Amino acid sequence: MVIMKMQSLRRELSAGHRPLHETCIALIRLFGSKGFGTRGLELLAAMGKLNYDIRRAWILLVEELVRGRFMEDANRVFLKGANGGLRATDELYDLMIEEDCKVGDHSNALDIAYAMEEAGRMATTFHFNCLLSVQATCGIPEISLATFENMEYGGEDYMKPDTESYNWVIQAYTRAESYDRVQDVAELLGMMVEDHKRIQPNVKTYSLLVECFSKYCVVREAIRHFRALRKFEGGTKVLHHEGKFGDPLSLYLRALCREGRIVDLLEALEAMAKDNQPIPPRAMILSRKYRTLVSSWIEPLQEEAELGYEIDYVARYVAEGGLTGERKRWVPRRGKTPLDPDCDGFIYSNPMETSLKQRCLEDWRTHHRKLLKMLRNEGLAALGDASESDYLRVEERLRKIIRGPDRNVLKPKAASKMLVSELKDELEAQGLPTDGTRNVLYQRVQKARRINRSRGRPLWVPPVEEEEEEVDEEVDELISRIQLHEGDTEFWKRRFLGEGFDGNHVKPVDVEASELPDELDEDEDDDDDDDDIEDVAKEVEDEEADEEGGVEVEEQSESQDAERIVKAKEAEAKKPLQMIGVQLLKDSDQTSRMSKKSRRRAARLAVADDDDDDWFPEDILEAFKEMRNRKVFDVEDMYTIADAWGWTWEREVKKRPLHRWSQEWEVELAIKLMLKVIELGGTPTIGDCAMILRAAIRAPMPSAFLKILQTTHSLGYQFGSSLYDEIISLCVELGELDAAIAIVADLETAGIAVPDQTLDRVISAKQAPESAAEETLS
Repeated sequence: MVIMKMQSLRRELSAGHRPLHETCIALIRLFGSKGFGTRGLELLAAMGKLNYDIRRAWILLVEELVRGRFMEDANRVFLKGANGGLRATDELYDLMIEEDCKVGDHSNALDIAYAMEEAGRMATTFHFNCLLSVQATCGIPEISLATFENMEYGGEDYMKPDTESYNWVIQAYTRAESYDRVQDVAELLGMMVEDHKRIQPNVKTYSLLVECFSKYCVVREAIRHFRALRKFEGGTKVLHHEGKFGDPLSLYLRALCREGRIVDLLEALEAMAKDNQPIPPRAMILSRKYRTLVSSWIEPLQEEAELGYEIDYVARYVAEGGLTGERKRWVPRRGKTPLDPDCDGFIYSNPMETSLKQRCLEDWRTHHRKLLKMLRNEGLAALGDASESDYLRVEERLRKIIRGPDRNVLKPKAASKMLVSELKDELEAQGLPTDGTRNVLYQRVQKARRINRSRGRPLWVPPVEEEEEEVDEEVDELISRIQLHEGDTEFWKRRFLGEGFDGNHVKPVDVEASELPDELDEDEDDDDDDDDIEDVAKEVEDEEADEEGGVEVEEQSESQDAERIVKAKEAEAKKPLQMIGVQLLKDSDQTSRMSKKSRRRAARLAVADDDDDDWFPEDILEAFKEMRNRKVFDVEDMYTIADAWGWTWEREVKKRPLHRWSQEWEVELAIKLMLKVIELGGTPTIGDCAMILRAAIRAPMPSAFLKILQTTHSLGYQFGSSLYDEIISLCVELGELDAAIAIVADLETAGIAVPDQTLDRVISAKQAPESAAEETLS
């Protein structure tokens, strides 16, 4: 049909007739819809010879080509017309840049942007965001950063970055495959918080931040941003992203399990249930020990569960495809060590997890480390009405908690100094032969220790009874008076203004830094929840002064530093063509930039050269007064990320009391976790069920036995008879006859045979109280 219309037009032209303008426009639309860009250009040339206005026809041709997804012809026709002096409409410029970026054609999008600027229309945030959408997927985040800085320091409001701009750059850094980029993301996060009055994060921002911090094992920051993400409906679905990009939701769940943060894991599963997001199969973390996130955090770690029957490991190896080569193995990424053991393929080689017990102990010590620092900063004022002796008692108590139990007892005795009986005890505990002379036993012990060391196993030490910790209620009451004021911005504002001090703020005893416990120095970075993005905390969360009872000098000067940086960037932005910074695409290998930390360091050196500003009072009250006089720090700049983004739940979480570990609590959490995983479509393994049951036996918790067994049987698993016999016998020994009878009834319902000896034991235990009662009555 197109050919027939062209032939008709040629006949009209050869006959000397002048076609109507409307006829040419109709043909232009037809050529554009069919993707005939070359013929459209020929028709435009013919229209030009007839002195027709070809601008409208050119715009229509380009629009029809774009609508038909003929982007190559559309770009060629557009650029030829633009180079010929035709000016497109604003809508066409936007359409072309947007569509080119959607298909990843960054070069043509950039050329069109330059043509738009030459035509007198400057690039706006919309155009920059389109370019960022392509640059974020090219694998070189420095290119995205160059475009972003061109926006940030351009000086015009219409080109300032918005939330989408930050999202693209964060995505570029998060999904870069080169090396750990978490510090770059932290700097971007700090800039976004500084600009909180203009822009606020959205669900994509939070999901990208959770993805980043999970990928690079900064779990506490991932938890904070996940709490913000779950406030959005469908937030976990956005995080899952249909399993793409390494399945960030699975990474997050597995990171929580690996660090023993089971309370936070349950909160995450509750959020998934709210969003109707099933648990991804990859999140279950099937390991070589046949345990998943349901039980891989329960002590003893890194051990396979006891199922009550012998396992034929050869048969299992064959069933997994060991003879045919189909048995899956974990292989790290080719040519490089994984950034995180929690990457693709990891499911076949489980990392070293932290148990819930270890996590509770670490949190307990970290909390008391903060209390000790606050006590030393505040002095007697932190304890209220107390004496110096009370101060010393509290300090010694906190130091003892931080130091923990004596670790020397965990070292084994030298084999050459051990008695024959001690050598035999060590060999017997490891299942090794104990016959032979002392020299034979000595050599056997030495060999066993060498093997354990080479395989990374702990050396055997004789069991030591833990001394019961003495409880001093008076000291505990004094410790409870110490207030940390974490995240309490108003408190630190008042403190900066000189309010809240009294004569007791001086410490009664001077304690040098060298006298601090080793743990206080080693784990200094763990002192608050923002330690993992330390630079962001120093730039944005100025209330971090709670560690030193005030604000550090280098934090005070950052307002001036920021002004100098902005002025320098404004000077750079005065160069012609605002898009010129994007030319770094052509020489990205030479892209280099100065980090914020380097700029702050240079600014501090410049300040240090000034003789008037290189001194500062040592007394905290005088220091605050001097800072107010110099006006180097504004009280309005004291805010946290929680203040800027309205995280109302942050303070509630900080006030939540620490939970002391207990075996009963661990079992309760395990049962809740198992039931929640099943609800979300996950399938615990028989190893999970056995580990939870073994934890209940250690407690012991007869009330939990039946629930665990019923869940296990509902999944189609059966334990060995020895395990069932052990459970029933334990119930009888503890006098829980009702629990024993209920377990026997459940086994019979599930079709599991109960040995006659076990039944006799339960019946005799049941009849004993009855016969005793009859004798009493008689």
